[in-house]
Amino acid sequence: MSNAFESNSILNRLPEHLKQFIKPQHYEDYSAIDQAVWRYVMRKNVDFLAKVAHKSYLEGLKQTGISIDNIPNMYGMNRILKAIGWAAVAVDGFIPPNAFMEFQAYNVLVIASDIRQLDHIEYTPAPDIIHEGAGHAPIIANPEYAEYLRRFGEIGCKAISSAKDYELYQAVRQLSIIKEAPNSTEDAIASAEKKVEELQQNMGEPSEMALIRNLHWWTVEYGLIGSLENPKIYGAGLLSSIGESAWCMTSEVKKLPYTIEAAYKDFDITKPQPQLFVTPNFAHLNLILEEFANTMALRKGGLTGVTKLIQSKALGTIELSTGIQISGVFSEVIEHESQPIYIQTMGETALAYREKELVGHGIKTHKNGFGSPIGKLKGINLAIEDMSPRDLSAYHIFEEKNVTLEFEGGISVSGEIITGKRNLQGKIILISFKNCTVTHGKTTLFKPEWGIYHMAVGKTMVSAFSGPADYNSFDLITHVPSSKTIHVEKSDQLLHLETLYQQVRDYRDGVNKTISRTKVLEELIKNYPNDWLLSVELYELAFLANETKLCQSIMEHLETVKQNRPEVGHLIDDGLAIIEKTLLSKH
Repeated sequence: MSNAFESNSILNRLPEHLKQFIKPQHYEDYSAIDQAVWRYVMRKNVDFLAKVAHKSYLEGLKQTGISIDNIPNMYGMNRILKAIGWAAVAVDGFIPPNAFMEFQAYNVLVIASDIRQLDHIEYTPAPDIIHEGAGHAPIIANPEYAEYLRRFGEIGCKAISSAKDYELYQAVRQLSIIKEAPNSTEDAIASAEKKVEELQQNMGEPSEMALIRNLHWWTVEYGLIGSLENPKIYGAGLLSSIGESAWCMTSEVKKLPYTIEAAYKDFDITKPQPQLFVTPNFAHLNLILEEFANTMALRKGGLTGVTKLIQSKALGTIELSTGIQISGVFSEVIEHESQPIYIQTMGETALAYREKELVGHGIKTHKNGFGSPIGKLKGINLAIEDMSPRDLSAYHIFEEKNVTLEFEGGISVSGEIITGKRNLQGKIILISFKNCTVTHGKTTLFKPEWGIYHMAVGKTMVSAFSGPADYNSFDLITHVPSSKTIHVEKSDQLLHLETLYQQVRDYRDGVNKTISRTKVLEELIKNYPNDWLLSVELYELAFLANETKLCQSIMEHLETVKQNRPEVGHLIDDGLAIIEKTLLSKH
């Protein structure tokens, strides 16, 4: 991983399972066309957003060192972000939602380093560097918002997904890749869209992850702030989309007060949003986040919590009232009076206390699953965890004693106690038995010949969440996305067009002032009559140099392009308007 990114004190804290998603930015792969796309979007955005974005945005652009003229270099960005306690890493498009959120919890911005094609200059469903660098990065310079983002990551990465969520994530990722790939056929796009649509229509009850992703979408991506009558933009999806940032300010888009109800409002990633939510201030975002967190299994535990984990079919953790944590893929729960009285995992399981694996209780010890009763002993008011040494002795719960423990709900544990483990408060959290039989009515849950039986101690299940308690317990480096972003071989024609863009860029930057811009224009008209962005860049240089004749030739050509491609007419007009406004303001 050492050559994938330049580390710093913030990135050094990242666990290995997150580092696997990081890739080198490969700055040299950005073409002069890519740089021109960045420059156009940024100039247009900053011009428009100066009026409609939250004041933190323009201040943040300066603070985070994001240039209007050049695609940000991750190394340069990190040097500046470090001052506000954040860092940025490059990844390959979409990554799993839990991983994305967990990066945020570590104060790390995840940046998709690809850039949209010129044809998708106004909006792309695929995450790209304009969305991340120009959308997310500047706004985190606001401390209140940055803390919301971190806290959201911390809570969000514990949200439990459903098995269907992961399927949908893969399908959406695939669709965004296909849509952005230059050689995709209409059939391939339609087929990918159909798959996403079918999954979306059959998701069943929304999972915690689905609900918290809705909150993320309506705040971090598409949030407005201030009053309903005159809101400002802070969501990165709006800040980075020149089409949607203007559209969202019209009366066509309904403005609603931001409440927890937003969690139940689904979104469509491929279309402009019909309604948006307005928060009065950044502090209100944290209030709603806390309100939502209070509904999660993370804070409620219980039967609902473990049931969510079973339905997720993924690695998760439950925590009992003593603080012992059981991490694995949960397969079964026995309930009594709406309470879990026995849980079972399948496959590799690890036990932990305060997010640290218990010595001797990793996946090697518990490679075939783990089962344990939860609750109080029948007919005894005092739970095992609350018993003093004298109480334990009275109930024969100590080393080398044969004992039968009858739990409420009918779980029976019978065997010889070998030893117990205590937590820092002195409460017993784990008891190990030999020659042990565990039953529930006529069902045998554990037999003596299976070896030592380790029983977790806890009267209630206080928490259930996605992922392991101790990330070092499991090998999570195998989670590589199944599809990589598509990159195609460039044609000679495209490479030549890139050369023309580079010549104009070099001229503007003073690298090579001998280039004939008239010749570039002639070649453009002859070989690339539909390209509009380079003509706009040429016009800027001619306008700056007071070259009336060249300006006129360019304008005539752009009029032809507008007639042939009416869909880019507004992009040309906006580009020219910004040039004239910017240059006139300098004089």
